[in-house]
Amino acid sequence: MKDCIFCRIVAGEIPCTKVYETSNVLAFLDINPVIKGHTLVIPKEHVVNIMDIPDDLASELQQALRRIGNGLLQGLDADGFNLGMNNFESAGQLVMHAHYHLIPRYKGDGLKLWAQGSYESNEQMQDIAGKIKSAV
Repeated sequence: MKDCIFCRIVAGEIPCTKVYETSNVLAFLDINPVIKGHTLVIPKEHVVNIMDIPDDLASELQQALRRIGNGLLQGLDADGFNLGMNNFESAGQLVMHAHYHLIPRYKGDGLKLWAQGSYESNEQMQDIAGKIKSAV
């Protein structure tokens, strides 16, 4: 896709700092890292989000995520890492090309995730669970 920044990176039109590459997957450092070492993992094929990733490619992406996660732990001496993926604009997806974020974490690094809430009642929780189950 000509106007997709990640497709342009895959094509070599825009430089990136690669950390991993196969024939189907590319991983590179995010230029605006949450924490240094923040890595983006993308399928080279243009797919918009997780809903569009074919199963065989999803399996290869999963393997890459584990390898790169291990690279963060071993290579950066990270204590852990966050794995995240924003799907659809309302969930914060800014680039409409499927991509995972691997963010190295360190004890006391100060990074906060989202605030947790609660259900108003067990009935509300059961109702919401039922709606999800019936759609799955």
